Amino acid sequence: MHNCLVIDLDRCSGCHSCEVHCKMQNKIDLGVYWNKVLIVGPTGTFPDIEQYALPMQCQQCADAPCVKVCPTGASYRDKKTNIVLINKAVCFGCRYCMMACPYGVRWYNEAEKVVEKCTLCPQLTSAGEKPACVHNCCTGARSYGDLDDPNSDVSQVIAAAGAENVHSLPDEGNHPSTHYILRQETATWRES
Repeated sequence: MHNCLVIDLDRCSGCHSCEVHCKMQNKIDLGVYWNKVLIVGPTGTFPDIEQYALPMQCQQCADAPCVKVCPTGASYRDKKTNIVLINKAVCFGCRYCMMACPYGVRWYNEAEKVVEKCTLCPQLTSAGEKPACVHNCCTGARSYGDLDDPNSDVSQVIAAAGAENVHSLPDEGNHPSTHYILRQETATWRES
C-alpha cells in the first residue's frame, strides 16, 4: 500500500478551499499551513503569459528524510497505510525533521512544542472517507488513493493523464510520492 495525493493542476483554480478545509478539519492555528497553495508565475512575455496554482503539503516521500533524522522516532511511517506521521507524544520539538524536509511543509506548534504536518486525515480515511482537502476540492482537482493499486483513483488519474503530463517536486533522493498533473497546453512545469 502506498497512499498519496495526485493533484490535477489543469483543474486547480487556486481557490484555497483545500487550505481552509484542512485548517477546519485539523484545528490548525492561524499562520500555520499543513496545506498551502502557491502561485507559480506569471512567466513569459505578453501576450504569452502563463501561471498555475501549486498546492503544497507533505509529499509522503518514499525515502522520507524527516523520518531518518528524527532522534526519538516521533516522525515515522505508518505500517498499515505507509503514510508519514508524527507521534506528538514522543516529539520534543528539536525541529531536525523541519530542517531535513526539502519542501518546507512541516510546522512548529509553539503552544505544544511539537512539529506538525499534513497527515492525510487518518480520522477520515480510516472510516473510508477522503482527506478533507480532497473531499472539499470544488474543481475535483485532488485524488487520494493507493499508488500500488492500478484500480485506485490516483492510479487511474495518472494513467489517463499520460506520463509526459505527470510531475513531482524535485527529488533530493527522497522520492516524493505526491504527483501533479500539468499539461503543456495549461502551462510549463517549473522545477523550482
